[in-house]
Amino acid sequence: MIKLERATKTVRMKGVSKAIIDDVSFMIPRGKSVGLLGRNGAGKSTLLQIIAGTLELDKGRVIRRGKVSWPLGFQGSFQGSLTGEQNVRFVARIYGVDTKELVEYVADFAELGAFYHAPVRTYSSGMKARLAFGVSMGIKFDYYLVDEITAVGDTNFKLKSQEVFKGRLSDSDVIMVSHSSSTLRDYCQSGIVLEGGKLTYYDNLEDAITVHENNMKRR
Repeated sequence: MIKLERATKTVRMKGVSKAIIDDVSFMIPRGKSVGLLGRNGAGKSTLLQIIAGTLELDKGRVIRRGKVSWPLGFQGSFQGSLTGEQNVRFVARIYGVDTKELVEYVADFAELGAFYHAPVRTYSSGMKARLAFGVSMGIKFDYYLVDEITAVGDTNFKLKSQEVFKGRLSDSDVIMVSHSSSTLRDYCQSGIVLEGGKLTYYDNLEDAITVHENNMKRR
């Protein structure tokens, strides 16, 4: 269970303050994966960071019952001066998982070769994404947060990533941001629409998609 209590977050966009969420009390239950929909600039990625705990609220609080991942599409948490392996060791200590197992898992999964032992600042964006995805798949979470990415790399790597990810979701949930309705349908059963600083939950994903599409028509 993830619960927001009187949560408010305001950001500045082009010099103007905008409430991403405005005094929101809301609960995301366990047991169904959720697609997060909203207009461009509505604050979907910001909301994922709030849920993950990497961004603080202005007011209110987030209650998490269960282990929540960082946003899988976000690679900014890596320390550029450390190698990929050193970053993985650091994450393992923070999350209390077996360091040796996670280091070996990511080495095999991410397929970075010698770059695994090179500073992350030398990585391409695709290599960082593969490292981030590998670390995420190597740790068991109750909730996986996904921001516009479910796999990276060549066709074979994408197929491998999708297979592993779907396996993780056999007993975990995902909260996913994607502009692709078909991608949301592949992974999610329910939906949340972020509109005007408020969140509305729909038990059926198709209902959420319909509401979102109608909102988009009222630009």
